[in-house]
Amino acid sequence: MNALRHQMHEIIFEADTPAGRAFDLLLIVGILGSVLAVMLDSVQSIRADYGTILLAAEWGFTILFSIEYIARLYCVGKPLKYATSFFGIVDLLSILPTFLSLFFPGTQYLLVIRTLRTIRIWRILKLAQYLHEWDYIVRAIRASTRKITVFLVLLITLITILGSLMYLVESEEHGFTSIPRSIYWAIVTITTVGYGDISPQSDLGQFFAAIAMILGYAIIAVPTGIVTVELNHARRDFKVSTQACPECAKEGHDHDAQFCKFCGAKL
Repeated sequence: MNALRHQMHEIIFEADTPAGRAFDLLLIVGILGSVLAVMLDSVQSIRADYGTILLAAEWGFTILFSIEYIARLYCVGKPLKYATSFFGIVDLLSILPTFLSLFFPGTQYLLVIRTLRTIRIWRILKLAQYLHEWDYIVRAIRASTRKITVFLVLLITLITILGSLMYLVESEEHGFTSIPRSIYWAIVTITTVGYGDISPQSDLGQFFAAIAMILGYAIIAVPTGIVTVELNHARRDFKVSTQACPECAKEGHDHDAQFCKFCGAKL
């Protein structure tokens, strides 16, 4: 039984063998085919002529992906670890919408989340350096969390104050009918989206609007600068492999690692 699980793990999780590479390539083709079927089903004219065929294809792909998901859980030593990992959650979400559509019509269109599974092509093409860059980004974002949180709190405070001022300055005739509505205007203005559905008409209101527009450019630069600095701090000279842990299925280990850095299992 252990030999069977080991062989299944080599095929399903590894891309270093011909069988594993073929499995992943077939998986990518299946994912793209299933997403294409969902997209075509959303076109009314196509659905009217080929709705039955597309529905059968959708269920066919879902059944295959369900079998694959169960096989992944079976061949890892710690199924719960994999089930709660990023790829485990994506794998589960890629099959749930079809079953939910039996009770909530329309949820099957959420199957486009299957496109996230194509990230596995990094392993197939042996693009280990992309795993390295992914590690940079994740560590930089984690290191920036507290700084960005403080920035967002200050930003929310600024937007609330600006929205409240505009509610006092402008009249309801100009669309500022409440403080929440005015805060919506402040968000749209500071983020430089500028829908134009609400705009100040008084001189004082336009003055505040001009300040908000100028602040918008500075506000966009702040989180970008925070993450950029952390990216520079996060860089380390090490290589990563595409090997997946046989216990928790995690990837991104150092090229010379003998044990999994996530669960401690022997690689």
